[in-house]
Amino acid sequence: MSTDTSVIADVPESFEPHFRKSPLTDPWEPLYSKRTERAVIMGLRLAKPHTNSRGLIHGGLIAALADNAMGYSCAQVMGWTSSLVTVSLAVDFIGTAEIGQWLAVETDVIKTGSTICFAQSLVKVDDVIIARANGTFRVMPKRDGAPERA
Repeated sequence: MSTDTSVIADVPESFEPHFRKSPLTDPWEPLYSKRTERAVIMGLRLAKPHTNSRGLIHGGLIAALADNAMGYSCAQVMGWTSSLVTVSLAVDFIGTAEIGQWLAVETDVIKTGSTICFAQSLVKVDDVIIARANGTFRVMPKRDGAPERA
């Protein structure tokens, strides 16, 4: 991840470098997030590695970040006591974005239970909605050696 202050200065207030790394998302770094009581909001400044062959933001990036943000938000609401795996994910694309814009995934946890968590998110670029997503997550016991917090 870059420590260039010009990159960090271009990040909206209250976002910090994302707390969890993943082989899938490593090529998209730097990723940012901010935590609220009921959500983990993920964000990034869009760059060339986030685009498709037409130079627009790739739908796979949007889907993966929405999946992550909703899963982390379920974990946040549940106190990080369980692991969550995606059961279903639906994404509706209603706009697009270009390099240089700020993308944020804002999530609402709809319901948590002992076996299932439901969440929805809006994907915004510079505060304009470009996608919405719904996710269902299976609540699983943490495996030995799994981190207590994401």
